[in-house]
Amino acid sequence: MKVSGMIGGALLLALPALPAMAEGLVSYTTQESFEDVVFGLENAIIDEGLVIDATSHVGEMLARTRADVGSDVEIFKAADVYSFCSAALSRKVMEADPMNIRFCPYDIFVAVKADMPEETVIGYRAFPDGPMKEVEALLDRIARSAIGMD
Repeated sequence: MKVSGMIGGALLLALPALPAMAEGLVSYTTQESFEDVVFGLENAIIDEGLVIDATSHVGEMLARTRADVGSDVEIFKAADVYSFCSAALSRKVMEADPMNIRFCPYDIFVAVKADMPEETVIGYRAFPDGPMKEVEALLDRIARSAIGMD
């Protein structure tokens, strides 16, 4: 859909949390703080009846190892990846294709990029067409709920 002119610009300003679709990635940007988005994400996962299996503190790891690998670049102010699974949905997609195991567990990241500290990004990897699109819909519902877009 092509939107142009002043009406299109006004629509874009009114919808600041539209998904960004880079190849293999779906993400939403919000002005909410990192902590608020993380709190929303944790609750959205629990509200789906799921359990967080692991939290990877990617931002802390990159900051801690920056000098060790010879870099002085700050990538994130904060960045975590939340991993979880749905037994029912995982069984469904793996009964359709056992090699869908490669996508489990499912991950959603929350990050504040160092060069954009006023924005928090939440997102997940896109999945291939077929049964995994149902998992992608779950991740989208959770991500949108985390930032109040439900």
